[in-house]
Amino acid sequence: MASTDISMPTTTPVAVPVPQILAHEVERPNTGWTSWVTTTDHKKIAIMYMVLTFVFFILGGVEALLIRLQLAQANNTLLTPQTYNELFTLHGTTMVFLFVVPVWAGLGNYFVPLMIGARDMAFPKLNAMSFWMLLMGGIVFYASIFWAPPECGWFCYSPLSSSTYLPSGGVDAWIFLIHLTGISSLVGAVNFYATIANMRAPGMGWGRLPLFCWAMLTYAILLILALPVIAGAVTLLLTDRHFGTHFFDASSGGSPLLWQHLFWFFGHPEVYIMILPGFGVVSEILPVFARKPIFGYKAIAAATVVIAFLGLLVWAHHMFATPSPTIVLVFFMMSSFLIAVPTGVKIFNWIATLWRGTIEYKTPLLFCVGFIGTFLVGGITGVFLAVFPIDWQLTDTYFVVAHLHYVLVGGAVFTIFAALYYWFPKMSGRMMSEPLGKLSFWLMLIGFHVTFFIQHSIGLDGMPRRIYEYDDVGNLQLYNLISTVGSFILAAGIGVTIINVYVSLKKGAIAGPDPWKANTLEWYTQSPPPANNFDTVPRIRSVEPMKDIRRQIARQGEEREPERAMAGASAAPGDELQSA
Repeated sequence: MASTDISMPTTTPVAVPVPQILAHEVERPNTGWTSWVTTTDHKKIAIMYMVLTFVFFILGGVEALLIRLQLAQANNTLLTPQTYNELFTLHGTTMVFLFVVPVWAGLGNYFVPLMIGARDMAFPKLNAMSFWMLLMGGIVFYASIFWAPPECGWFCYSPLSSSTYLPSGGVDAWIFLIHLTGISSLVGAVNFYATIANMRAPGMGWGRLPLFCWAMLTYAILLILALPVIAGAVTLLLTDRHFGTHFFDASSGGSPLLWQHLFWFFGHPEVYIMILPGFGVVSEILPVFARKPIFGYKAIAAATVVIAFLGLLVWAHHMFATPSPTIVLVFFMMSSFLIAVPTGVKIFNWIATLWRGTIEYKTPLLFCVGFIGTFLVGGITGVFLAVFPIDWQLTDTYFVVAHLHYVLVGGAVFTIFAALYYWFPKMSGRMMSEPLGKLSFWLMLIGFHVTFFIQHSIGLDGMPRRIYEYDDVGNLQLYNLISTVGSFILAAGIGVTIINVYVSLKKGAIAGPDPWKANTLEWYTQSPPPANNFDTVPRIRSVEPMKDIRRQIARQGEEREPERAMAGASAAPGDELQSA
């Protein structure tokens, strides 16, 4: 081995006077729980979002299990009709407004700035405000269980939600939940739009923006367009209940259909608000574990925008059973068919990405593949329901319940779990257990299909939805029992992931900055990222900046190899990436 001569400087160091700093003048870092309460760091806010939303997810899941226990047997008396209606409303509202929509805000908060090379969100204090408004909305809503929870479903149809039928304060708590979570989502959406539009790294044009960021951008735009409508609707409902107006009272010249139009003009874009970020997650994960570039980047980005646009035009396909002119029904039927085209483009591109790839069967990939098959079934049943004569036969049956859950659980929850397993190493610095992750996936996939696939048959046999009991006609009791067993298998799979998170936080293998050899910029920084995210932000030259960085490091390593051999250096070629 060649010796190296390292000589010390011979000059005498010059003493530089250091000003004396008093103890009370030293700025101490804010630590402990107060650092979380007062934080404006997008990463801490995101973690609080995810913890809070998963607490609500568990609450909503327990409510769903109680509903399934009631329906496991014909003419069951486990729950009273009032308790069943309350659980039905709490479950739907919790899953939509307190879990799926805000959990994407949490994941977006953490990773959008990292993926675009920003050091924080555009408006950090508004970002913190959006979280606290969400928390207050959840507290107000669940405080109603101490007097009278709402019984009107997550859609609160009028006149059921008017003061004549439900004079209790539960509906008012639901209204305030919509207002508070709506403010939270609206502020967050403006923040996402401003961040993505103005804070991208050098060289990251719109044609190099990560597909998850494209999805979050359309998520934000849809929220900005749809939330004012539901805010106006619930305000009108509040005045009907307490201030003598009659917007939705048909006996006084109002229209219950007005509520449905206003609600579903928000409610159908809300479906895509819940699903589009999941599409973005799948578009990021598949190329990593297929070891090939995403197939049709521009087509997927364009399809995301087209889905968002068409999602604003199909709200009345939820109202095919209402007295509407045939020409209106035909328009909404055709627009519902049309929205299947960009969705089909995405599915085709995802399958093409996997085709002949070097597949690594990791847990995030399994959840993505499970999502594609499950969501495809939900999309096909959605096409059936988009034919309004068929919808007349199937509306308000369990066929619609099955379709809804195939789209939302299969579309949103599976992708949320894929994102959790994929990004957990970046957030925590530790890897999750692959055996536990795969066990969780298979339990969730099997449990989901056992629960909801058979509900298509329950609906085709004529069982109405939103009822707390039924007669044992035909095979209804057997079908419902199978569905209930499946729901507990699904819950067991979710429980395995919760255990996996707990164990991995304490004993998981150290992840390093880039454990998956991924493509996007969040893997450039250390795990978990420092407060400022990046010391230096590299210039972006393609849609896969991390591949570019690894190639550059490999080239530099090849150029320096002769020098290392001569100098006897032992550093590994990838050390530069580790230090970055």
